[in-house]
Amino acid sequence: MALSALALCSRALLKIGAQPIASLDEGTAEAEVAANLYPAVRDALLSLFPWSFATAQAALPRLSARPTADFDHAFQLPVDFLRALSAGTPNSGRGLVYRILEDRLHCSAEQVILSYIFRPVEAAFPPFFAAALATRLAAEFCIPLTENTSRAQLLLNQAEAELRSARQADSQQATPRGIEDFPLLNARG
Repeated sequence: MALSALALCSRALLKIGAQPIASLDEGTAEAEVAANLYPAVRDALLSLFPWSFATAQAALPRLSARPTADFDHAFQLPVDFLRALSAGTPNSGRGLVYRILEDRLHCSAEQVILSYIFRPVEAAFPPFFAAALATRLAAEFCIPLTENTSRAQLLLNQAEAELRSARQADSQQATPRGIEDFPLLNARG
């Protein structure tokens, strides 16, 4: 089965001993719980860490309406935006002072490049993230479907361990960032 919201929810249901579902709108209790909890749990896990598969950069379009105070320009955030990582100019993806208000980024720069977490399609989830997400979903589904709090706690602990492993695996996919502009390094001379 191709990785999809349905496949992830079915994996989670199997982990708690429930029957897998054929559709998120099939009308069963399992489908209703999955349909209601899946989007929030997915977005929460994606937002927790700068996952390499869910990180992007975009040049933001400047809006004609100016901010009321503090900044000179407002820029439209991408539609798949979940969380900002940094904002910069076209030559550097970070370093700008900004604030996000509603669905806009406010900044005094003329152009903004935003590094951000977005919501990828489930087929783009690497196996380590899919496993952590399925276990976290199982923990979330457990109480509404089984009313077993001890099993839910066990699954939550397992999900946290899998999430730590997923973060470690994902963080090894890039060159580690060096420490920059740290006052103690400058004091050493």
